[in-house]
Amino acid sequence: MALRSAGSGKVSRDAVHHPLFARFYARISVNAETRMGMADIRDRLLAGLSGRVIEIGAGNGLNFAHYPSSVSEVVAIEPERLLRSLAVDSALRAEVPVDVVPGAAEALPVKSEAFDAVVLSLVMCSVRDVPRTLGEVRRVLRPGGVVRFFEHGRGGGRAMLLTQRALDRTVWPLVSGGCHVSRDPVAALREAGFELGPYRQVMMPENGPTLPSSYCFLGTAWRPPVSE
Repeated sequence: MALRSAGSGKVSRDAVHHPLFARFYARISVNAETRMGMADIRDRLLAGLSGRVIEIGAGNGLNFAHYPSSVSEVVAIEPERLLRSLAVDSALRAEVPVDVVPGAAEALPVKSEAFDAVVLSLVMCSVRDVPRTLGEVRRVLRPGGVVRFFEHGRGGGRAMLLTQRALDRTVWPLVSGGCHVSRDPVAALREAGFELGPYRQVMMPENGPTLPSSYCFLGTAWRPPVSE
C-alpha cells in the first residue's frame, strides 16, 4: 500500500471550483486512457523519474499508477475538491507513496528546493497566472532538478491559431474549467528560465479530428544547476 497521508490538509475555501467540468473531465479522462493512448503518454512522461516529485494539478490521479518505483514520494497538488477526492482514491491504489493535498499552482504549500522533479500534466492551460506558476515551479525544484511536461497549446496554421485565440476570448474557458487553447507552454518554460531538453509535438487524438486542443507537447526541462 502506498499512501502516507492523502488528503490530510484542509482549507476553508477551494482555490478552484468547477464541479460540473470536474465530473465531465473525470469521465472523459478515464476513457482517454485506452481510446486516445493516454496511458502510453503517461508512461513516457514519467519514465526514469526518481526521488521526491511534486505533481501540480493532479486531477483525478491517473498519473499515479505510472510512477516508477525509483520515486520515493509524490506530493500531488489538486485545487478542485471533486477531482482531489478522486485523486485520493487513486493514491490508495498507487505503488509509490502519494500525498494528495489542496493548493493553488500560483502559491504551492511546500518548502523551497524540496523536490527532485516537477510534473506538469495538462495544467498550464488552466492556471490563472502562468509566469507566477512557473516561478513557483522553479522555487520548489532543487537546482538541477527536472520538469516533465505534457501540455496542450497553440498549433496549426493561421486559421487554427485565430480560432484558438477567439475561443480563449469567449466561451472556452467558461465551459472547460478555465482552460485556454492558445497558450504556448514551451515558450513559457523558456521565458521562466528553464533549460529546455528534448520535447516533441503529439496530436491528441492521434488518429481523429484535429481540434483546437489537439496540439500537445511532451518533453523535459531543467532548473539550471546554479541558482541565479
